[in-house]
Order: sequence, then C-alpha cells, then structure tokens
Amino acid sequence: MLRLLDRLEEVIITVLIGLATVIIFVAVVHRYSLSGIVGVFNFARANEITWLAEPAKQGFLALREINLVWAQEVCIYLFVWMAKFGAAYGVRTGIHVGVDVLINTLDEKKRNAIILFGLLCGALFTGTIALLGANFVHHMSQTTAMAVDIEVKMWIIYLAIPLGSSLMCFRFLQVAWAFWKTGELPHHDHSHVDGMDDAEPAKGA
Repeated sequence: MLRLLDRLEEVIITVLIGLATVIIFVAVVHRYSLSGIVGVFNFARANEITWLAEPAKQGFLALREINLVWAQEVCIYLFVWMAKFGAAYGVRTGIHVGVDVLINTLDEKKRNAIILFGLLCGALFTGTIALLGANFVHHMSQTTAMAVDIEVKMWIIYLAIPLGSSLMCFRFLQVAWAFWKTGELPHHDHSHVDGMDDAEPAKGA
C-alpha cells in the first residue's frame, strides 16, 4: 500500500509539472508568434509586398482566435498543487533543508529526542493546517466562488491545502516512526543521478 502511495505521489507531481511546462511553452510560443506575424505584416505593408502581407494578416487573425488567457491562471494553480505534494515528497525523501550543526554536537540520546520532537511538531503543524484547510474548503463549497479565467469552482482548487497537508502530516509520522525504530532519517544524495547506478565507466577513463 505504501509503495502504491509513493508511486501515486510521484505520478501526481510529474503530471502537474509536465502540464504546467507544456502550457507555459505553448502560451509563450503563441504570444511570440503573434508579435512576429505583426512584425512581418508591418514590414510587408511598408514595402508594399502584397503577397506577404495578406498571408501574414490571415495568420494573425487565425492565431488570435486561439484563446490562451487562461494559461497563466492554470499554471499558478498547477504549481500550487505541485508545491503541496512536492513538500510531502520532500519529507519522505529527506530533501528539505535543515540546520543540524548544533543538534549533531549533542550526544545520541538527546539528538534523537530533539529530532523526534521536531518530526512530531511537523506532523502536528501540517495536521492542523489540513484540518483548517478542510474546514475552509467545506465553507468555500457552500459559495459560488469561481476561478476568473478557467471557471472552476474555487473549493476544488483549494483542495490542494487539506490533501497536500494531510499527506505531508502522514509523511512526518512515517519518518518519525521509522526513526524511532531504526534511528535513521531519509537522506537524499544530491550527487545521485537516476539511471547512473549501473552505468559502466567510459572506456579509457
């Protein structure tokens, strides 16, 4: 079950960042294409190149029919969802930044107690945010508030708060339990590159 949750978490983050990247790319290409065609049209008209001016005009009118004003709003919401689930992923994999210089100077018993206390505080904080967020979403669902451009009910968008915070709370508890049993914390190796574990050294190296 935990493996399924881990995989689902990773898929959600990947899909969200992939969608945001594609939408941003398309929106930027669309914007610069419009300005580029306008430049071509102005040049053709100024130099009386009629065979170029007319296609440029038709291309501009066709591109203008593609409405991408919603792209910015969608990307903002996608990044919010990605940040909430990414934070939970960070707890699970140990990629969050932590200042432990002072803690590491303590003896093992005190160090472990402080680390466990910190993890439980994280669980308490994110659990509180999840409850408050769920209450907020419940009240929001009783209203008619809609997103301006994409016309989606705002309570659906704000679901990122209770869902992401609940998952983060669970991850804190998961890490705390594992630390209690084994004394080890998840550690992320920043020099690690996926797919390079079994790579053979280059010939002649």
